[in-house]
Order: sequence, then C-alpha cells, then structure tokens
Amino acid sequence: METELSEFERQMRREINAFMDNAQETRRKAVTSPPEWPKEADEEAKAKAPRNKPAGSPKTGHRVKLAVRTKPLELDTVFEHVSSSISKIEAQLEAEKAARKAGYPIIGHVIETQRL
Repeated sequence: METELSEFERQMRREINAFMDNAQETRRKAVTSPPEWPKEADEEAKAKAPRNKPAGSPKTGHRVKLAVRTKPLELDTVFEHVSSSISKIEAQLEAEKAARKAGYPIIGHVIETQRL
C-alpha cells in the first residue's frame, strides 16, 4: 500500500512538473516572439467570405441531442439529429424516429435542443 501511494505521488509530481514546464515555455514564447499581424490580402478575403452558415445546412430548425442505447444495461451514447422543423417537440420526435432507424431502440432522454 505504501509503495503504491508513493509511486502514485511520484507520477503525479512528474505530470504536474511537465505541465508547468510546458506552460512556462508557452508564456516565454508569447513574450519573446513578435505578434503576427494579418496581411491586407487576408483581410480582404475575410471581408468577401460569407459569414452565414454553409449552403447545405438548414436556416431554421433545431439540433437535438439524445441519450440512446442499443442494450438496456449499456452506457448512454449521444445521438445528434438536425431537424428543419420550427417546432421543438416535432424536432424531438423526428430525432427519436431517426435514432430508432439508426439502430438505437432505447431512447434515454433529451440532452440538449438548440435552435439553428
């Protein structure tokens, strides 16, 4: 028991030291390196680029995340479905149907519903 605890403490100390060394190195690089300013061509390209969503994604609707399982005593898996319905409940029903069609017979609960 004593050796396991001391070995654990040594391992944790090594990991903390490695993390702290990496953080200090990152700070040192940020202080010593000059900032990189964007080029004017990059700014023009960003100004011309569309700021809205990609053409393939729906402009209205909901993104529904469900907790689903294939077996009764299995850990929940997140199933995500994008619905074009403006109704939150219809979007949840569509997501449940899509989950069952994808092979998840057990629907646990709705994790999140997000408007698009």
